[in-house]
Amino acid sequence: MMALVYDFVWRTLHALLHLQRVLISWFRIRLWNWRLWKQAVAALLVPVALGFQNHKTLGPPAGKRGLRRVRWGADGKSLEKLPMHVGLLIAEDELHYTDIANLVVWCMAVGISYVSVYDNQGIFRRNNSRLMDEILKQQQDLLGLESTKYSVEFLNNRNEKQDHQVMSCQAVVKVLSPDDGKPSIVRAAQELCRSVEQKERRSKDIDVHLLDSILRESVHIPDPDLVLKFGPVESTLGFLPWHIRLTEFISLPSHTDVSYEDIFSALKRFATCEQRQGK
Repeated sequence: MMALVYDFVWRTLHALLHLQRVLISWFRIRLWNWRLWKQAVAALLVPVALGFQNHKTLGPPAGKRGLRRVRWGADGKSLEKLPMHVGLLIAEDELHYTDIANLVVWCMAVGISYVSVYDNQGIFRRNNSRLMDEILKQQQDLLGLESTKYSVEFLNNRNEKQDHQVMSCQAVVKVLSPDDGKPSIVRAAQELCRSVEQKERRSKDIDVHLLDSILRESVHIPDPDLVLKFGPVESTLGFLPWHIRLTEFISLPSHTDVSYEDIFSALKRFATCEQRQGK
């Protein structure tokens, strides 16, 4: 009886072993076929993919400039504090119009409303049209089709609009020179003295607010929140002495080949600084 049981168990185990071998062989064949199938599909799809990529290269390249434009706007919104008025003080002998124009356009793109450009030799003032043309050129080059969203208004020496360049304004650009500094205070004082002499005003009516209104003339531009000074000279070089009582100054080595990252780093420094306003 036990011999029959052993024989049955042996045959069962033998059958199971045979079934295992059959299943392993079947799986190996299926796996091999799957690999062959994948290789065949890859052989078909790779040329198609390569052809698609080659076809894409025939079209316009990816819009890196478009991504930069989106980044500029997002960077401005990410700052806790964004200056309304930025002054660009160039304390260098050699001036580069394209680099200055880039600075102005970047300020516009991050959302700054007023930009003043100043050099203590008055070179930009004397070549005002050349600078404005370069700003418009760089505005189109850097902002592309979105340039109309960042339109700019240029003010001449008397704070009047240059009508041939005025669009729906989102940014105001003014070119300054040393004449807008101490000499402007002298001219304002002379005007007040003449008005008193001609009995148009009384001496007791003259105060800080009246002088401030004369210095600002007809168009109100807020005081600079931030001045970016470019160059090795540790001086304000006569930049608007009346308007910079609460202005933050940040120095950079040079305006030549300055990058957007340099400017945004300065804006981040401004956003984190604490302005006590005399307290």
